[in-house]
Amino acid sequence: MIDLYYWTTPNGHKITMFLEEVGLPYNIIPVNIGIGDQFKPDFLQISPNNRIPAIIDREPAIGGEPISVFESGAILLYLADKTGKLISRDLRDRVETLQWLFWQMGGLGPMAGQNHHFVQYAPEKIDYAINRYVNETGRLYGVLNKRLADREFVAGDYSIADIAAYPWITGYEGQRQKLEDFPNLKRWFEVIKARPATIRAYQKAEAFKNQTLNIEKSRELLFNQSAKTIQ
Repeated sequence: MIDLYYWTTPNGHKITMFLEEVGLPYNIIPVNIGIGDQFKPDFLQISPNNRIPAIIDREPAIGGEPISVFESGAILLYLADKTGKLISRDLRDRVETLQWLFWQMGGLGPMAGQNHHFVQYAPEKIDYAINRYVNETGRLYGVLNKRLADREFVAGDYSIADIAAYPWITGYEGQRQKLEDFPNLKRWFEVIKARPATIRAYQKAEAFKNQTLNIEKSRELLFNQSAKTIQ
């Protein structure tokens, strides 16, 4: 059994998508980041960066004590290795998957996240910042679109690389992007959207969709942290 500390963010969706895809039993423990659950001491014991998702694997493949993992990319890789699914054992294919997993973690996620921040949350609309991150998000969409020109999925068969990227594309309208401008990405997006496991994963989020705070209160909790918050 996997305990999944979860909220309805792109990074949270990654893990429910994986777990639904492979059929691994899991228990959702909601961490409502809009009211500050991420700062509770028990959660910080397994996720010291006060971010979701995090997991506790109650039955590690090696046996022994439970294993906790934070950071969505690390969780995907851990679960793929645990189950032997959604990542190849072939070295060359595995490297392809890992490259694109880290591309999402280091590029698409952070840049789209800053896009969301300056377009939707920032109290002052700063044209330079908005243009910077909207354009960079578009560039990354273009990278993915080009990658998908001659293949169905990002790295060989459907893998954790696809699962990592997909939830960050679902907000394309809020990111001021048009999927029609990226036909290969659009085709890939629609294929993943229609997968039964993806549908089930996003249905899980429905139970929590009305439990968020307004933008002003969320801004205070999510974007006013500093070193003093940690101390």
